[in-house]
Amino acid sequence: MKVLVIGGGGREHALAWKLAQSERVQTVFVAPGNGGTAQDPALRNVPLADPAALADFASAEKIALTVVGPEAPLAAGVVDVFRARGLRIFGPTRAAAQLESSKAYAKAFMQRHGIPTALYAAFTDAALAHAHVDRQGAPIVVKADGLAAGKGVVVAMTAEEAHAAIDHMLATVGGRVVIEDFLEGEEASFIVVCDGRSVVTLATSQDHKRIGEGDTGPNTGGMGAYSPAPVVTPNVHAKVMHEIIGPTLAGMAKDGVPYTGFLYAGLMIDAQGQPRTVEFNCRLGDPEAQVILMRLKSDLFELLMHATDGTLDTVELQWDRRTALGVVMAAHGYPAAPRAGDAIVGIPAGTAELQVFHAGTVLRDGQLVSSGGRVLCATALGDSPRLAQQRALEAARQIHFDGAQWRNDIGHRAIKH
Repeated sequence: MKVLVIGGGGREHALAWKLAQSERVQTVFVAPGNGGTAQDPALRNVPLADPAALADFASAEKIALTVVGPEAPLAAGVVDVFRARGLRIFGPTRAAAQLESSKAYAKAFMQRHGIPTALYAAFTDAALAHAHVDRQGAPIVVKADGLAAGKGVVVAMTAEEAHAAIDHMLATVGGRVVIEDFLEGEEASFIVVCDGRSVVTLATSQDHKRIGEGDTGPNTGGMGAYSPAPVVTPNVHAKVMHEIIGPTLAGMAKDGVPYTGFLYAGLMIDAQGQPRTVEFNCRLGDPEAQVILMRLKSDLFELLMHATDGTLDTVELQWDRRTALGVVMAAHGYPAAPRAGDAIVGIPAGTAELQVFHAGTVLRDGQLVSSGGRVLCATALGDSPRLAQQRALEAARQIHFDGAQWRNDIGHRAIKH
């Protein structure tokens, strides 16, 4: 069978790599893909992005299953376009994807359905937003309402930072900001596969958002991740399913927008083990996908066929007991002004314990060069978080491109645990 993965980042490389391992899959197309998917003989890049053109391709190639990686095609309604043509696609509809594409929609939804989250207010008027910050004080969280590629959030430790974020977001990302109370605790990524009625939970993970070691500096799309996340104890897991995931699926169905696809709840877990929802994403996380899929022993193609058939209640997943840890190698100038065009050499060959997933890369005249902010993710399995970290960092140190930056402390919380 043929499979199509929509997207071109590290998450999509990991999805395509895992799908290609299925005995029932003969070819995996990636649209548009990247330099890593171009170099893999099991994968084929397709230079398409428009939803209608993708549906035409899926139809002509008799694609058995299409999997959507990033948020932008979901928000643009690619799932609706495919379904209208009778094509099998895994992901939420445009209406359901509002859980990610509009922070204000998501917060109102959570409030309506009693899902634990931070108190918030939404503003289109800058003066009212500034007045709210003056009343509340800092620390406080400012979010752009629309999609901002994982960078539309400022955790402002001072009122000045919050005021600057409001002005910047209203001017650049769109006409509305969401301002939330600051939540204390440890973050975790809780991702499930949904078929509209049932869910299957994926392995827990934790992402490191800030650019600098010790979780310092500006937020990024993610500088690394590891799985499992020890902060998600069996007790926390049960609470998340009962208080967040269950009510979200029931609430979406009640609102007439049944949810299918990956659902990612970004959690903040306080010292008492109480989880609250920081945000929803309507896709696999990146770089969480890389570490989760390294640990998945079950057939991903079979899982997603069950999800599109509505038979997830028959599925049980098998996981590698080891820790997976991914270190993102970012471009010079990332996150503010990443440089593209740097030649990349020294990528070690993939093994059962190590994979280097490509994100911002492209093949130019046979030479691999950087083409985005997050360039690669060196992802390794190890018997402990420290061993997985050592293996991933060893791989990162073998790779060279000018100005490469990465963190040496990915997984520090798990190592401490």
